[in-house]
Amino acid sequence: MGVTWGPGFHAAPGQPVDSSAYDQYIGRWSRLFVPALLTAAKISEGDRVLDVATGTGVAAQMALRQVGNTGLVVGVDISPAMLQMACSRLSSRQFLPVVSDAQTLVFPNASFDAVLCQLGLMFLSDPARGLAEFRRVLRTNRHAAVCVISSPDRAPMWGILAEALGRHLPDQRRELQRSFSLADVAQLEALLVAAGFREVRVTRETRESTVESFDEYWAPIETGPGQMPQAYRALPESGRRAVRKEVQACMSQFELNGRLTMSVEMLIGVGRA
Repeated sequence: MGVTWGPGFHAAPGQPVDSSAYDQYIGRWSRLFVPALLTAAKISEGDRVLDVATGTGVAAQMALRQVGNTGLVVGVDISPAMLQMACSRLSSRQFLPVVSDAQTLVFPNASFDAVLCQLGLMFLSDPARGLAEFRRVLRTNRHAAVCVISSPDRAPMWGILAEALGRHLPDQRRELQRSFSLADVAQLEALLVAAGFREVRVTRETRESTVESFDEYWAPIETGPGQMPQAYRALPESGRRAVRKEVQACMSQFELNGRLTMSVEMLIGVGRA
């Protein structure tokens, strides 16, 4: 049994995204890197900021604090369900949600003072095209900053799950590894340069967090917000039991007194228009 992959694949077609589960599955880790992303983008009060693949709006929420009452944050996502969650989080008049493909942005040239993309670039079918669009809508001398997940071994909360699912869904292994497709520093630098950015740099950032138990870690995967949980939910019951058992066994290396403490590495790339 498999799934049909497509853009914005966060929930079953026609179903809402469970924002609480999504926050536990991805948000608890991704939010740790948003301050570094915003610093790289050099956002100032009054700026117009584009947050690509805004998801549930975590990065947009932090950006709003920096642009103040005279600025604007536009949150773009290809998934209307994700934008609905962002709107539930953000009630500011300075936040504007827009449904758009990151590879064909609907904005005129030089529309924004900063472009952000937190954990979205690696899911684009053509990341180079996406970065070219980021460059197109960015004003001269301003910055775009992207954050992508490092390799599976440096992001075990997702890497272990991807490996287990790949063993049960070998024909979908490539898609299941997409989260880690831009984990090479040189590759990300080259993509930014090819898109027309100057003063490009890519840094490795590591953060650590603790989950109270394996059951707490696993609960949002059962709910299914995100690419890999959706693949897991498509398995027959016997397959789901086997995946859970495999992942739990591998996660034991991070366990102490029942709690799981893991570090995750991400790459933050920045370029100047």
